[in-house]
Amino acid sequence: MSEREQAVVSNVSTGLFIGGKWRESASGARFDVEDPATEKTLTSVADATPDDGDAALAAAVGAQASWAATPPRTRGEILRGAYETIMARIDDLALLMTLEMGKSLQESRAEITYAADFFRWFAEEAVRISGRYSTSPAGGSRVLTMQQPVGPCLFITPWNFPMAMGTRKIGPAVAAGCTMVVKPAAETPLSMLALASILAEAGLPDGVLNVVPTTSARGVSEPLIRDPRLRKLSFTGSTQVGRMLIEQSAEQVLRTSMELGGNAPFLVFEDADLDAAVDGAVLAKMRNVGEACTAANRFHVHESIADDFTERLAARLSRLRVGRGTEEGVDVGPLINAQQRETVESLVSDAVERGGHVATGGSRTGDSGYFFEPTVLGNVPRDARILTEEVFGPVAPIATFGSDDDALVQANNTEYGLVSYVYTRDLQRALRVCEGLETGMVGLNAGIVSNVAAPFGGVKASGIGREGGFEGIEEFLETKYVSVALP
Repeated sequence: MSEREQAVVSNVSTGLFIGGKWRESASGARFDVEDPATEKTLTSVADATPDDGDAALAAAVGAQASWAATPPRTRGEILRGAYETIMARIDDLALLMTLEMGKSLQESRAEITYAADFFRWFAEEAVRISGRYSTSPAGGSRVLTMQQPVGPCLFITPWNFPMAMGTRKIGPAVAAGCTMVVKPAAETPLSMLALASILAEAGLPDGVLNVVPTTSARGVSEPLIRDPRLRKLSFTGSTQVGRMLIEQSAEQVLRTSMELGGNAPFLVFEDADLDAAVDGAVLAKMRNVGEACTAANRFHVHESIADDFTERLAARLSRLRVGRGTEEGVDVGPLINAQQRETVESLVSDAVERGGHVATGGSRTGDSGYFFEPTVLGNVPRDARILTEEVFGPVAPIATFGSDDDALVQANNTEYGLVSYVYTRDLQRALRVCEGLETGMVGLNAGIVSNVAAPFGGVKASGIGREGGFEGIEEFLETKYVSVALP
């Protein structure tokens, strides 16, 4: 590491953050955090035990009543202060993220901005929590409703967006008056630990936010989920793990928010603006090295333009520079670990064995680090695994369709339903297709859908609930009805 990289890493507190204090784990154990571009250790972090998780929940429970009673304006001002600090330190935070996750500095800066915007958005929503007062239909009473915080929450965040997936949950929880325990992914805990310091600096009271990194995700999380003191679970990650967590949460009938896997179709109709479609495809596929639940996973292109689209997309991806994200001019960083690279390789091999052809890329690259070339696969048959499994890497498989109905059948032929992308210049077709797609979000002639002011979430096996937008804070509020007798 360079001197600056070492300074940025060493500036992060690497203990557990419980009750406003930094401490070591109950066992004294620590685990290493790796740079996926070099396979070298960046630092070590305290490894939480179930006892540490219990202490974190106890701190959240102890702070809940006073935090719920804190004026909304005060809660909002804390979020606003944290937003301003994040933006003031964007260069260091972006470098830290690139070191632990691998994405380019340009992408890390974009994520830091996106992450901070959730604090700015929900700082403004904190003062808009409301209820209603109305006359009952019969006239003999009044209906009074109020919204109150759900209570202590557990947040389990993923490695691919190590700060934004935290602020998207923490922001509305703080605004609503909820306390929380956060378990960040073991691959990328440093960004969340840095965020905890920033929130404490912004004036967040002790115990409102508690952070417990661990290599024993189930060992720490399951006892918390089964604890009657917990009232809310929010998870972002795989559908497989999400199903297990939903089962566990049933015991205490927890409120749950689940942002799970995706298998996003990218539909290009024969009347599409091909230049715009290719631009959108690069954005939708290559954001975050393709390691995003919103990444375009499969491209369904009308048979009359498929060869042209394949050629253009391959030309664009072949020009992207692969390398360590801290280097100037790098577009594509490494995958998160060796296992993820092996999964990508397996899916590419299967598609080629079944008849697809490699238009560009197709192989791992580099002497160290978990790098894989930006890849375009043409003429991918419908039985290829890559069309049904989430690739989570820089690979664009292209299949064809012959009619609008065929496109919808292929797009909806999945258990997932997070996001889809549609490129067409026909307004009527656009509306029919958008209504027919079984996804929670649609990018119409747009390669990016994420927006702090919009509700993010999916249907089917892609999740429960919404994050962001006006809807995001509702996930952290309970509605109470009071019947007021007024003869």
